[in-house]
Amino acid sequence: MLLVLLIIKIMISRKALSLDFLKPVIELEYQIQQLHKIVNTNKLPVRTEINVLKKRLNFLKKEVFESLTPLQRLHLVRQSDRPTTLDYIPLILDDWLELHGDRGGTDDLALIGGIGKLNGSTVVCIGHQRGRDTKENIARNFGMASPGGYRKALRLMQLANRLKCPILTFIDTPGAWAGIEAERLGQGEAIAVNLREMFSFDVPIICTIIGEGGSGGALGIGIGDKILMLEYAVYTVATPEACAAILWKDSKQSLEAAEALKITSSDLIVLGIIDKVIPEPIGGSQANQLFAAETLKKHLLMELKKLNQLSSQQRKEQRYNKFRRMGMFYEKKV
Repeated sequence: MLLVLLIIKIMISRKALSLDFLKPVIELEYQIQQLHKIVNTNKLPVRTEINVLKKRLNFLKKEVFESLTPLQRLHLVRQSDRPTTLDYIPLILDDWLELHGDRGGTDDLALIGGIGKLNGSTVVCIGHQRGRDTKENIARNFGMASPGGYRKALRLMQLANRLKCPILTFIDTPGAWAGIEAERLGQGEAIAVNLREMFSFDVPIICTIIGEGGSGGALGIGIGDKILMLEYAVYTVATPEACAAILWKDSKQSLEAAEALKITSSDLIVLGIIDKVIPEPIGGSQANQLFAAETLKKHLLMELKKLNQLSSQQRKEQRYNKFRRMGMFYEKKV
């Protein structure tokens, strides 16, 4: 129960997070805005000064975002203006129809899916969906899916397999919903079935971590031929706050936990957990959603082209071997 309350507290405070590391950038941006107002009002010749400040701002942004700590990246992707699955889909797909329900009586809004066209080819897209404000977050359960959500995802993936359509998943959740009702309805079983079934599908599967990929909630739609990850996204077995609370009985030690968990894209590609890091604009995807979506679309098309050249049996074997290799290491006598 303590873990559930901790997750809720994290998600409610998403919008109010104070990113101290961005304060110098925000202050400089404010100065430039004020100078623009002065120029427009009084017609003063300060264009050169503004250009100098803009160059300084670009340099400062680059310097700040190249040196982000794992915990700072986590705070960045928790911002309410971070693009969600429903922000990316219209920018990536030519056409899109959302499909609802798990055919078992529920329609979990924390996990959405549907069918659309990607450069003329039919694909099925599934992704976590969080809210922009408190009201929407409550409706979507802060992006934490229930068993019904994972069963809805499975139904859509099975549909894709029958129609021979590639599956694209977008991961952005702090974890699966950990409430008593979710456990009663079979949360663990729903995620486990998804894991098993995703290994068996004949069609190409590409999973992309677009924000916060947490625990089994991320894995429930995270088994694919290729695992892509946006540059500033995070992917972890548990949130640093939860990890610190479990290991040290103190969620304030989340900085140490974030470092130890190896949650960043640069760490995970070295460990072989993900296959490709997709660059984001300086400032994160929220700084330029259109550019971020175009970059993601380009990489999705590139990976799909490669996967379509393989037979279904080759894809399944590679998918299986990919996950079997994770965590493998060798020892030798010294």
